[in-house]
Amino acid sequence: MTTTTPERSRTSFWFSVKESLRGTKQDFTEGSISRDVLLLAIPMVLEMCMESLFAVVDIFWVTRLGSNAVATVGLTESMLTLVFSVGLGVSMSTTAMVARRVGEHDRAGASTAAAQSILLGLAVALTMGLPGCFFARQLLALMGAPPDLIAGGHHYTSIVFGGTVSVVLLFINNAIFRGAGDASVAMRVLWFSNLINLVLDPLFIFGIGPFPALGVTGAAVSTLIGRSCGVIYQLAILSRGSSRITVRLSHIRPNPRVISTLIRVSSTGVLQFAIGHTSWIALVRMVSSFGSVAVAGYAIGIRVFMFVILPSWGLSGAAATMVGQNLGARKPERAVRAVYLTSVYNMIFLGVIAVIFILAPRFIVHIFTTDPEVVPFAVDCLRVIAWGNLFYAFGMVMVQAFNGAGDTVTPTIINLFGFWFLEIPLAFFLAYRANLQVRGVFMAIPISEVFISTAGLVLFLRGRWKKKVI
Repeated sequence: MTTTTPERSRTSFWFSVKESLRGTKQDFTEGSISRDVLLLAIPMVLEMCMESLFAVVDIFWVTRLGSNAVATVGLTESMLTLVFSVGLGVSMSTTAMVARRVGEHDRAGASTAAAQSILLGLAVALTMGLPGCFFARQLLALMGAPPDLIAGGHHYTSIVFGGTVSVVLLFINNAIFRGAGDASVAMRVLWFSNLINLVLDPLFIFGIGPFPALGVTGAAVSTLIGRSCGVIYQLAILSRGSSRITVRLSHIRPNPRVISTLIRVSSTGVLQFAIGHTSWIALVRMVSSFGSVAVAGYAIGIRVFMFVILPSWGLSGAAATMVGQNLGARKPERAVRAVYLTSVYNMIFLGVIAVIFILAPRFIVHIFTTDPEVVPFAVDCLRVIAWGNLFYAFGMVMVQAFNGAGDTVTPTIINLFGFWFLEIPLAFFLAYRANLQVRGVFMAIPISEVFISTAGLVLFLRGRWKKKVI
């Protein structure tokens, strides 16, 4: 029988785009895999675009304050990656568990997992954030910051760490929505919170109108307000039942069995991201030995790079949801096909970005700074790192596939060898022994990604992740 026009329109590309943005009730364990990936990927990519704008908007305005202010942001963000490791680790296990319960059609179990994730996130955020808030000066000194930078930037660092709860809860709550298949809700949250940050950033940094001129500290204040408003919005959606997941007071009562499972899966997940993120701290510590100007260039280059990597990470997040839900529905081969399809999309996206970064890095850097001392470092950072884009694209989808299955051990082992046993020693050798200085640090990044991506593919093909029980 010939397909009718209305039926064809429901499977058309633009119909799917509209459905993905306004929210869908699609069962991601049935139907067209390419359409399911599209429905999940579009809002996830846009969500991560908004998350990356937090970083890019801050650095755009902070560059107007000088290299010390930029270096303050760069050093603080490098330390904050430890907090991000915890937030990402817990949110990754949250997505896996919620997706698995949804795939099993156990909505009550999904709600319980969501509530217990929030409780766990609160506990770890307070544990990590408060020490960083009170010992900001000492942390900056440990990172090699000069006395004048510490004097002008420690308030920024203190506020950033003091807002750890908002960072972690924003991650976890959106992980709940993504695991349930409500990617459009997570997207709207980031749009809402980022709009607030966009408006407040210049007001607090430069003291426009009735707002105080706080300098680099203003960037921390505006970001904290934006993220906190986003968390309030998330909790309102979860509590009133307007998404696939509803969290009631009965779900918030501590459930030792669920929390222990989350901790078990999250612990290696946190270690997985901590291994990767601490490698960035080691790299920025090496860069800081070449001066504040080098750190400023590195900070700009990495912020721009993260601006494109985060949307790519959002695209690969579609693979995590598809894997989790389809394993719950006992359809592992459907999960495999979704992973390969997502990998192709991601490689196309980051391949185009690589061409732009290699051919026109100076044009991009000049959007943020024209400082003749800073620009060469930022340009070199973008151009060198871009050579690994195809491997980043494939590797991050493999990692998300493992995480979506609840197998956090495999990518943790891969990261351990790729970052600590290869990237850091290689960066040290190239920078100091081969006398390539800052460029040597940059070169170590794409080289290590080649190893990580290759190892991820080999272990994915072995298929042990399909048997993971959570």
